[in-house]
Amino acid sequence: MAKYFITGIGTGIGKTLISAILTEKLKADYWKPIQSGDLDSSDSKTISSLISNTQTFIHPESYRLTQPLSPHLSARLDGIQIDLNNITIPVTQNNLIVEGAGGLMVPLNESELIVDLIKKLDVEVILISQNYLGSINHTLLSVNLLKQYHIPIKGIIFNGDENAETERYIVQYSNAKKLGHVPHLNQIDQEQIALAGGYISL
Repeated sequence: MAKYFITGIGTGIGKTLISAILTEKLKADYWKPIQSGDLDSSDSKTISSLISNTQTFIHPESYRLTQPLSPHLSARLDGIQIDLNNITIPVTQNNLIVEGAGGLMVPLNESELIVDLIKKLDVEVILISQNYLGSINHTLLSVNLLKQYHIPIKGIIFNGDENAETERYIVQYSNAKKLGHVPHLNQIDQEQIALAGGYISL
């Protein structure tokens, strides 16, 4: 079974949207190891509302932090410290989509980052990029960091406005596979999420 860690080149890139599309496309389980803030409208709840298949199981978060801040600070304010040893990938016979928090260099504690969590979980990464001025830099930095950590990259999904030249250059320079481009969806609901799976090839 496939296990993919969904990370982005920054915050607000569309990780949860793409995670929903992939979860529905693969009829995969979903797991958000660390939820930082928005507990009443968490990413797990969002995924649950957007999928329509009956096979997906949404695994509980390892850490549910109350403040919408960097996980290391949110944990500190909650009086705890994130320990990677307490984060264990769920056992499942299904495909699994794992969604990160922010980008690769988001701090989890005083010495470890999201990229350290990915390394520990030993799963392939799908990197979510978005076309804006500076996105080539942010995407290539993210790819290089993953390579530095010897983390396998399944490929890149571009989300939002299309920029053929930006996407071409990123793929050519990074030698990463383009898995698809998801355009702006007119509305985000179960029907559109299911249809959007057609934009992605794994």
